[in-house]
Amino acid sequence: MEGLGQKKRAIVGLSGGVDSAVSALLLKKAGFDVVGLFMKNWDEAGHCTSEDDYRDVVSVCEKIDIPYYTLEFIQQYRDEVFTEFLEDYRAGLTPNPDILCNQKIKFDIFFKKAMELGADYLATGHYSQLDYDHDGNPYLVRAEDSAKDQSYFLFRAPYESLRKVLFPIGHLRKSIVREIAIKAGLPVAAKKDSTGICFIGERNFRNFLSGYLPLNEGPMKTLAGEVVGRHQGLCFYTLGQRKGLGLGGEGRPWFVVAKDLKHNTLIVERGENHPALYSRKLWADRIQWMLPYAPKNLPMNCTAKVRYRQQDQDCRISVEADGRILVEFSEPQRSVTPGQSVVFYSGRVCLGGGRIIEVGPTLYDEKSGQTSLEILDENSKLISNSII
Repeated sequence: MEGLGQKKRAIVGLSGGVDSAVSALLLKKAGFDVVGLFMKNWDEAGHCTSEDDYRDVVSVCEKIDIPYYTLEFIQQYRDEVFTEFLEDYRAGLTPNPDILCNQKIKFDIFFKKAMELGADYLATGHYSQLDYDHDGNPYLVRAEDSAKDQSYFLFRAPYESLRKVLFPIGHLRKSIVREIAIKAGLPVAAKKDSTGICFIGERNFRNFLSGYLPLNEGPMKTLAGEVVGRHQGLCFYTLGQRKGLGLGGEGRPWFVVAKDLKHNTLIVERGENHPALYSRKLWADRIQWMLPYAPKNLPMNCTAKVRYRQQDQDCRISVEADGRILVEFSEPQRSVTPGQSVVFYSGRVCLGGGRIIEVGPTLYDEKSGQTSLEILDENSKLISNSII
């Protein structure tokens, strides 16, 4: 990176963490005119950590001697990210707001503001990299540190923005980033990485969500139709969930295997390898390809992830008549969840991705010749009739 940034201004999105701090430090050492910019997206009395994070940003900027500013996008975040987040939960989906934030806020509204402030580049502390084709067009590739790679969250970043984006730590392992911060005496060198959804933080997820969505309790049933408990609202559960079900008893643990939205029923079964947890295919909408590697012809073979940190899975993708993408996996996948994202790769290159909207029959469905909901409905009727 040495020497590439002479007389170029890089505005760095500073979060108050070590990754963005080291990004700013490396850019200054490379000769960029560096400015720190703190983005405040959430404001909730008693829960928001933005004040603490901003103090860390100030300390970092003073240490490396760069100017800093703060911008508020609270209303834009609520309108563009949080509203859709709630709508998806109401619809029984499990959304990923970090992907939407990168698309609508960080690499759109925030990016445009950085350009208005005279930036030649916007830099962030994401663990990802950009390569360029022979015409100078950027494309997204994995970070050097596979355990920290964040390309999964970036596939929706507006393509035109990537022409003026820098990921200064994408070629480094996390351990090296920590070492750089320690050697430079950065005040956030030992700061713990943030986890979870940004506007929830360390709070109980169910408690937070119940403040925005009504409780709609209903039965928990097995696929045999046996009632084994009560749920607090389908929106508070996700496929494959084990903890927080409130089901005691001896034997193997319980897992969420399906949601019956029509009858407000949560379907659970015992065993982490229950066949109702596994499926071979999914359908995705809202597809966004990462140019210039948009596939010209489908079907095609590639790899995919259906969740962050998952190992790549071999698959074949094709286009359905309704425009959705069908993804067929070589091996059954566990707990594929509507509302989450499927992201496609060819080697180290991120091809793009989409929102998982439907999951194919489970291994349990394949064996029985019916869907889990049909089986549950039939068994529930049998139990009801036997009681009568």
